[in-house]
Amino acid sequence: MQDQPIIPGQPPAAQITVSPDNPCPFLRGLVAGGYVDGHTVPLQKLCNTIEAASGERGAKEKVVGMETYMVAVGANGLSPLRLLKSATSGADLDELRNGPLDKHGAGSRILDATAHVHEDEIDRLATFGKDCKDPSGGTERGLTSQEITTFMAANIKRAGDQARWYYPMLMKGEWPVLLNIMGKGEGDERYLSVAEVRTLFVERRFPDRIVARLQHGP
Repeated sequence: MQDQPIIPGQPPAAQITVSPDNPCPFLRGLVAGGYVDGHTVPLQKLCNTIEAASGERGAKEKVVGMETYMVAVGANGLSPLRLLKSATSGADLDELRNGPLDKHGAGSRILDATAHVHEDEIDRLATFGKDCKDPSGGTERGLTSQEITTFMAANIKRAGDQARWYYPMLMKGEWPVLLNIMGKGEGDERYLSVAEVRTLFVERRFPDRIVARLQHGP
């Protein structure tokens, strides 16, 4: 059976619609696949889901959960009341845009404020990468940790005066985390596949190996 065609601006068949005010590609994939709710998600549920997606076990799995919690608890705002609401009720994934994590155009610019994917920006991402050896065979375009660091620095430079001093810290919780979860290979050769990035942004779908992890847990 062939997949249904992707219609620009519409989710693939059997997917849940994702709010344009959720700008995170990984969270958009989780919502579209029905792994978490599109609005308010209890932090424990969100942490457990991302732990499962990471494929880590033991202490490393708990580190993923703690890092997720620290980011998620302040994602909707840093006022005492908002932090309390996030801690007790959960993160509102459809209210992330213009929040503390929004870099207002100083990031990759792949996804705009209306949730339109700019594929030319994915092509730009690919220019920072190289041909990497796929553990399953063959080669494909990808970015290692070093190349992702170069890509993020270029995004900051492109933003000019629009960038803020703390944006590099925010970025450490984005592309490097995506590399950790979706990367292929080991050590310095571990890379993020540009083809899989494209699928995540455009189709809001994860590679089969990530789907298997999510179906196994939390």
